[in-house]
Amino acid sequence: MNSSHTQFKPYEPFVGPFDPCPPIRVKYYSTPPNLYLGFQPPNLPQFSAFDALKYGTLWKALYSPYDPPKSK
Repeated sequence: MNSSHTQFKPYEPFVGPFDPCPPIRVKYYSTPPNLYLGFQPPNLPQFSAFDALKYGTLWKALYSPYDPPKSK
């Protein structure tokens, strides 16, 4: 898995001059980690059976947390 890729990408939505609510300047969307993993490489690190059930995947490279980063 290439470390230069991140699962959460920022973008700046359009903010109109007449928006009634205070704008959120930066929002995030997530991309699944399997986009960056072509064929499954041999000896890919695995979670233990307990952690695999907890995280929803056996392979550490395919784990994706559900919470996006919080904007400050």
